[in-house]
Amino acid sequence: MKIADLYIRVSTDEQADKGYSQRDQEERLRRFCTVNGINIGQVIREDYSAKTFNRPEWIKLLANLKKKSSKTNLILFTKWDRFSRNAGDAYQMIGILTKLGVEPQAVEQPLDLSIPENKIMLAIYLAAPEVENDRRALNTFYGMRKAKKEGRYMGIAPFGYINRSRENGKKYIAVKEPEASSMRWAFHEITKGVLAADQVRKEMNRFGPKKLSRSAFHVAIRNPVYCGKIFIEKFKDEEAHFVQAQHEPLLFSKVQQMLDGNKRAERPNTKILSDTNLPLRGFLTCPRCGRNLTGSASRGSTGRCYYYYHCSSTCGFRQKAKVANDVFEKGLSELKINNGINNILKKLLLDNYKQFVKNPMDERKRISEKIDMLNTKLSVARNKLLAETLDDEDYLKIKKECKAQIEKLEEQLSKRG
Repeated sequence: MKIADLYIRVSTDEQADKGYSQRDQEERLRRFCTVNGINIGQVIREDYSAKTFNRPEWIKLLANLKKKSSKTNLILFTKWDRFSRNAGDAYQMIGILTKLGVEPQAVEQPLDLSIPENKIMLAIYLAAPEVENDRRALNTFYGMRKAKKEGRYMGIAPFGYINRSRENGKKYIAVKEPEASSMRWAFHEITKGVLAADQVRKEMNRFGPKKLSRSAFHVAIRNPVYCGKIFIEKFKDEEAHFVQAQHEPLLFSKVQQMLDGNKRAERPNTKILSDTNLPLRGFLTCPRCGRNLTGSASRGSTGRCYYYYHCSSTCGFRQKAKVANDVFEKGLSELKINNGINNILKKLLLDNYKQFVKNPMDERKRISEKIDMLNTKLSVARNKLLAETLDDEDYLKIKKECKAQIEKLEEQLSKRG
């Protein structure tokens, strides 16, 4: 007597749109087994897409079928689209099951696969749902692209906005307070060019209602949505471009120009303010290894902070900041320069200073440009995911790689501030 495993699959959208249910499928399969005298083994319930066979319950079923103890020789499902919505993968899986001595069969679309002509009907059964999937994805893509061209933002609202729906069902994003005010403040501070972007983020997180991570903040400040623009990606003969959005922008003027495409040319030369207790940090040379000394504070047992200049290498040189500062001030007070030499010395100092800061500034610019490129790559991948032209697995891989690189570059940018 044949022993059959019942495979019941339904995805959330199918259950909502077409009225499929696991209970209904199970009743039909059990009735078929009763009428045909087939014993029932396992009942497998799957709530997953049939685009691939990378489904949790199917993987478990296949592993059980490969065991020598398995007595199953038949897998039953209601229709072939319950089995697969990808013709190529379906033929490959049928071959695997055949080698295991297991026959897949749809009770409402029965086919004797030992008859060659029936493979034509099988191709139709398998291709039809795949074509339906492709048509649905294409319609979704065109629909989203049309909505973007109308200036509507698609997807989860960025920080400072909230998703809303109009009476006609069309979705839009509205300003959300107090997050919107926090972003306005952050953009205003960035345009001043006094604090680095990460310092602005930290200040915003101190007083804001919600904290943003480094990567999330850097993605946000480069998002054209905030200046009332929607990005339309390149498609066929149509070049990528921006359109005016329907939602209220949070920023204008200098930052708007930056996010319109001139952000690299208009990017302010940000700098990190030095600690008043460590004014010589970066200007002193280690007497042991010749490297530049950095500085930091350490807290004693009483809670008081002690400041030191120290070397970042393994030589271990360390000096109290107060002692070094006093020596420097004393040395300055002993210097006496006449007016003739004063102008020459001033020019030399300025020339040396410009030469000293040139390379660090160039390096910061290079790092910032890399961060911009990675954020653009992540934004393009996100748009492709929404348009269903990129798989979830590939998007998550791209997102993980980009965020790791962005965080590493931001750490370098902060150190070079």
